[in-house]
Amino acid sequence: MDFLTSFKVTASGLAAQRLRMNIISENVANAQTTRTPEGGPYKRRDPVFMSRPFQDYLTREESAGATGVAVDRINVDSRPARMQYDPSHPDANADGYVAMPNIDVMTEMVNMMSASRSYEANVSVLNASKQMALKALEIGR
Repeated sequence: MDFLTSFKVTASGLAAQRLRMNIISENVANAQTTRTPEGGPYKRRDPVFMSRPFQDYLTREESAGATGVAVDRINVDSRPARMQYDPSHPDANADGYVAMPNIDVMTEMVNMMSASRSYEANVSVLNASKQMALKALEIGR
């Protein structure tokens, strides 16, 4: 594996974790959203990561096992909405219940911390690779 390959792998991890943090932020921002253009309350989203397909590994000799990560898809929560009694809410049904998003802010914050730690780990790997490349250039002088 050369330095550029390690940069590519690390960059794919940074991009994937950045997207994950954006989706978590969207979930937290819409934790109280009861109306969406699709109708009904906001539905929680969750990214699904995947490594590159094994076929790419077989066709690329230069990758030498380095695959990186990519976002395969973004799952939308299919669970039914949480019903909350609030007869004064404008979206309340005839019985006074409002369909609220199934978003637990504490779970989202834990996911955000995990994404942040993964992002930091990728930054550390990128900096270590950069330092090794600089040291290799100094040896060549």
